[in-house]
Amino acid sequence: MTHRQVTLHVGHQSRIAVQLKLLLWPALLAYALEVYTWALQMAGGWGAQSSVCLVYLLLTTLQLLAVAGAAGISPFMRPPHEEDELLKQALLGADVEAPASSKKKPWYELMWTAIVYVWPKTPILQLRACLCVLLLAIMRLLNLAVPILYRNMVNILSDAAIAASSGSPTGWQPTFWNVFYPVVFLYMLAAFFQGGAGTGSSGMLNNARSYLWIPIGQNAFRSISVDMFQKAMDLDLRWHLMRKTGEVTRVMDRGTSAIQQVLSTVLFSIVPQLFDVVAACIFISAELQVWIAVIVLITLGSYVPLTVILTEMRVKYRRDMNKYDNARGARVTDALLNYETVKVFGNEEYERNELDQCIMKYQDVEYKLMASLNGLNVLQSIIIFSGLIAGLMVCVKGVADGRLTVGDAVLFITLMQQLYAPLNYFGSYYRTIQRQLIDMENCFELLATNAGLTDKPDAKDIVPGKCSIEFRNASFSYVADAPVIKDISFTCPGGKTLAFVGATGSGKSSALRLIFRFYDPTSGAVFVDGQNIADVTQASLRSHMGFVPQDTVLFNDTILHNIRYGRPDATDEEVHEAAKAAMIHDSIVGRFPQQYDTIVGERGLRLSGGEKQRVAFARAILKNPRILLLDEATSSLDSLTERRIQEKLDSLRKGQTTVIVAHRLSTVMDADIIIVMQEGDIVEQGVHSELIQRGGLYAEMWQRQAEAAAIEEAEAPEGPPDVASDVTAPSHNASEGNLSNGHGY
Repeated sequence: MTHRQVTLHVGHQSRIAVQLKLLLWPALLAYALEVYTWALQMAGGWGAQSSVCLVYLLLTTLQLLAVAGAAGISPFMRPPHEEDELLKQALLGADVEAPASSKKKPWYELMWTAIVYVWPKTPILQLRACLCVLLLAIMRLLNLAVPILYRNMVNILSDAAIAASSGSPTGWQPTFWNVFYPVVFLYMLAAFFQGGAGTGSSGMLNNARSYLWIPIGQNAFRSISVDMFQKAMDLDLRWHLMRKTGEVTRVMDRGTSAIQQVLSTVLFSIVPQLFDVVAACIFISAELQVWIAVIVLITLGSYVPLTVILTEMRVKYRRDMNKYDNARGARVTDALLNYETVKVFGNEEYERNELDQCIMKYQDVEYKLMASLNGLNVLQSIIIFSGLIAGLMVCVKGVADGRLTVGDAVLFITLMQQLYAPLNYFGSYYRTIQRQLIDMENCFELLATNAGLTDKPDAKDIVPGKCSIEFRNASFSYVADAPVIKDISFTCPGGKTLAFVGATGSGKSSALRLIFRFYDPTSGAVFVDGQNIADVTQASLRSHMGFVPQDTVLFNDTILHNIRYGRPDATDEEVHEAAKAAMIHDSIVGRFPQQYDTIVGERGLRLSGGEKQRVAFARAILKNPRILLLDEATSSLDSLTERRIQEKLDSLRKGQTTVIVAHRLSTVMDADIIIVMQEGDIVEQGVHSELIQRGGLYAEMWQRQAEAAAIEEAEAPEGPPDVASDVTAPSHNASEGNLSNGHGY
């Protein structure tokens, strides 16, 4: 255990112990009052009532010992252990950090946020919510009325039995109707609406309340789901690159369910139980005996705080379970998304072992959580049993003394059943709420995450022009003090083709991402049509742009859907024309039986690398953007397909600005502006012929690629090339020999 872990552990345990010790003070005060009452009874002589008081004192002693044991207080406490001294020194001698849980939102803030989400916004649903609360109030009255009616029914049936056998002293003659109506009839009617009492249902009112709540819960689920999805989509690329998709989806799934359910649990389970307890105690004090009400209060007063505090101690296990559950989900998601990589390297056994380790860690914490639950249940049973026995003894004594009727004893038993039966689930309710609050924490952390890259409050839509692009002293870094772009400036007039070339890691793709505004420059600015893109809305900026990446990721949907994603309102005919322009139509029709309705699989794994890139081209062609960004967009295409796509793009392009990132210089030799980058700096700039004549880095790269292409061509077997083939994996050298094709971008 590290020093910090020791500190946090001791701090957490001592805080819980202090809470439990504070809980002992009211219990000890009640215990002292009981001792005083018993002494008064003894002063009047030993009797049955004194015996009842003594038995209840013994039962209360068991309750106090249970609470004290949980607080770590025992008459048989062992001497301090060496480890305890080390823990104490760590606590007293170190700067104590606040536990992570103390930095979280308090529960009432989480509950209020949940109320905001769950409370419906439409008048119809608000009316339904009010009716649910009204039915809940009526059900509380029924919960008190049913035991009273049950008592009256028992008393009248007892009187009828006595009158039928030996005659009534008042001359009352029992008949079916004067016994059944109204007492028995009212009891059965109330029980029918309440539920239980042999009706085999949860009650008409409860079912009506559940029915009214259905659309409210659905509305809350929809609202939360959409908001969380929108938030995840609003977060910038930097955030998504730092998170695992599996973890994010697990947080969203659990958080959505938690927010929807937590208010239902509190509103329809916890609050009604507390109301029932207060109403029952007031009624018992007025109608039966104050002693019985005191017994109920002390029993519940011990049960509820003990459950809350001990469950609070178990929160750490639940947090750890969530952490390992997220890790398990992320491991499975990563392995499935990278199925080909796992198979290529034969790492199925490795992935299986890693998943097994994640599950073992999860189950280890789960075991501790379930074991602590068993201990909590034992303490709860002791408290409830002692209170029930003590109350029954007082009732029996009252019946024997003639102060209570048989119906009164039945009333007490019925009330206790109504209170203790749901009280048995109180721990479960509290644990459920605790788990839901933790899940809501993670959810609200996601919702409260700074988006990083947002529109300014006064941002306006971009005013389209000729789509010129300008960098003014722009710098950018992913990590502080490690710039990937260093104070670069250039201008690309509208309708021209701009190309970035250079070695891997020189900053080419980063410059492209700045234009698309995946990131903002750390200094300087990027302008489109003379407008700082940081001052315009991202949606309007990107609506004028199309992007074809090197690593094309497709939706697990049909080919038709993936192409149409460039313009969702496009017709099937327009999609087919875009596919023809991207040289993918014949492959779709000839290779796949379902043609455009073919499901491409997760991340498009059913398609080859070249097919995925051509789908991406078709998507961009369908959108017909004013600015087209190509990031190694033809790395998986053969030379002939690449030339044909370029010819089609040239025929479609009218005033379109094109920005290209390329390793193969043959693809950019016709560009209007070629920018050569090295370690984030612009080292050369010009057209192809000028750069070759200068004999600089560009000319050196051109010569190197030409020599490599010549060697590859000399080693290639004779025969016509298979121009229709796609290259699944990127093969840059396959086209580098074609340096004089005259069809560069």
